[in-house]
Amino acid sequence: MKNNLRVERAIKNMTQAKLAEIIGVSRQTINAMELNKYAPSTVLSLKISNLFEKNVNDIFYLDDDD
Repeated sequence: MKNNLRVERAIKNMTQAKLAEIIGVSRQTINAMELNKYAPSTVLSLKISNLFEKNVNDIFYLDDDD
């Protein structure tokens, strides 16, 4: 699974630490998601999509290898 999390954060001028604080995870979790090393849970994906006011599929998407 890939994501546009870094792009969405940049649009909102938000640091990894701030995003992590808002949704209740560690900054390392955000970093791992952005590096495609961690696939978030459904609840975490929904929290992120609600925060950025985007559809989940606009932020997270399947790669051809998935």
